[in-house]
Amino acid sequence: MSQPTTPAPWDQAFLPPALEWNGASRSLLRPASDPWATAFEQDPQRDFSPDYAATRAWFDRLNEASDLIRIEEFGVSPEGRAIYAVIASKDGAQLDPNKPLLLAQAGIHPGEIDGKDAGMMLLRDIAFYGRDDLLDRVNLILIPILSVDGHERASAYSRPNQRGPRIQGWRNTATNQNMNRDFMKLDQPETQALMRLLNRHRPDLYIDIHVTDGIDYQYDVTYGWNGEEGAYSRSPATAAWLDAQYRPQLDAALEAQGHIPGQLVFAVDDRNPRAGLSEGGLGERFSNGWGSAAHIPTILIENHSLKPHEQRVLGTYVMLEASLRILAEGAEGLRAAVSADEALRPAEVPANFQSDAEPSLTRTFKGVLFETYDSPASGRQEVRWLGRADPEAWSMPFYGSHPTLSLQRPEAYWVPSYRADLIERLRLHGLEMETLTEPRTMSVEMLRLGEPVLADAPFEGHVAITVTEATPERRDWTFPAGSVRIPTDQPRGDIAVLLLEPLSSESFFAWGMLPEVLSRVEYIEGYAIAPLAEAMLAADPALKAEFEERLRGDNAFASDPEARLGWFYERTPFYDERFRLYPVGRETAP
Repeated sequence: MSQPTTPAPWDQAFLPPALEWNGASRSLLRPASDPWATAFEQDPQRDFSPDYAATRAWFDRLNEASDLIRIEEFGVSPEGRAIYAVIASKDGAQLDPNKPLLLAQAGIHPGEIDGKDAGMMLLRDIAFYGRDDLLDRVNLILIPILSVDGHERASAYSRPNQRGPRIQGWRNTATNQNMNRDFMKLDQPETQALMRLLNRHRPDLYIDIHVTDGIDYQYDVTYGWNGEEGAYSRSPATAAWLDAQYRPQLDAALEAQGHIPGQLVFAVDDRNPRAGLSEGGLGERFSNGWGSAAHIPTILIENHSLKPHEQRVLGTYVMLEASLRILAEGAEGLRAAVSADEALRPAEVPANFQSDAEPSLTRTFKGVLFETYDSPASGRQEVRWLGRADPEAWSMPFYGSHPTLSLQRPEAYWVPSYRADLIERLRLHGLEMETLTEPRTMSVEMLRLGEPVLADAPFEGHVAITVTEATPERRDWTFPAGSVRIPTDQPRGDIAVLLLEPLSSESFFAWGMLPEVLSRVEYIEGYAIAPLAEAMLAADPALKAEFEERLRGDNAFASDPEARLGWFYERTPFYDERFRLYPVGRETAP
């Protein structure tokens, strides 16, 4: 007789109980016997998502069986897997640019794969089960798996805070990068391929599908964009359209199918659930931040990790279907909003946003009952969620954010040809530029950087560099053939500003991608600089007065022989005049 076994503590019995749910969207499921049932639908627990090969084979079969479906490979991963999109359209081989386009992306974090399973169901229903009317006035592109290598690093232990699927992909890519931090620097081949696809098809609406974690709550589908409820946005007209037109219709569609939609939830303190909410990540390194700067309406979906995989997948299906219908009806207004945003040319570009110290408003919140207890493991009070909806709405303070830096918009930037890697990334962003065919000397403003601070540890493959001061210097500078001039008078000019201003936290420099400017070349020995400094003091009374003033006011300097000699060296023509001189020129009015 076999002995009873005790579940291992890592079998997720540690998760809070799930809230009861029996939504009407379950009617969207096909029976497991259906020849077009997905692997998710065939699973008795509906807690399974197929691997890369099985997913591609299913879509290949769909492509062969339906004239409405075609597959477009648009990149190759570091491990050699094809990255592909599935296009649903009645237009044939070429999409009609007059017809609005929805691009839905799943699996940038492969463990958060709801969009793939929902997209398979929706495309199947479009092809065979009466939903082809969705394509009468709108086209759909689905990326079922963006991070294909991370998707295949799969196990039951990828996301301990998430309820299913029982086998999940890994959050990062094969090169251990979080692709959802790569929308500006464009390090990864997957993100570069995505940018080419976005620029080629220019979607009217871009949906990035995730699963969140954090505190428990009643909402199963949360979503949002930069600029909600009048908050700052680089695309304010688009944000206003999404507020007024998109959210009311989408919420109604989700609620009609038994789901509880809500705004994105970023708790201020997971251990004090009622402390408040914040905006979360709105920077341009994220899809929604980049979309706001690029003027591509971008929706971030964060399904709730503690809801069962089935519930999340069905909610995503409803959201995608409703988004197609909303876009078909409202594309004219959305396109007008995008055109208004593309015409913006702010003289000052806000940057480096930080959370506000005080809340800006109060939000009504559908919470879940919880208690606290003394944990013998942590030695402190921990939160225990009880799996029951709180019948009383919570009143939650909401903390917005504010810019800590204002960047002046120049007429153009000049990037030297030897940084061809950065030039290529700027092209991938869709920025228009002039490429020099021969050297050209220009009067430009160069920036002399202040004291840099390097991060203590690498982040996303880079050691971040922070400078808080940059002094402009007017120079006649010769840019060699292959250098580029990037005007800021273009729809994505804000992206050029954020990438090329070194004080911007989203800049190439801040990511540590131009460390060469911090290296001083050539030095001078004490036996040479000491007599030279003495001669300089004797020859220049003003210099002598400045030096003596520095000695009186700075004891550390006065007691440091190397610093004293270095002070003189910096004032000689032998000193490396390109030390900390940022190599990107700014074209400004003289």
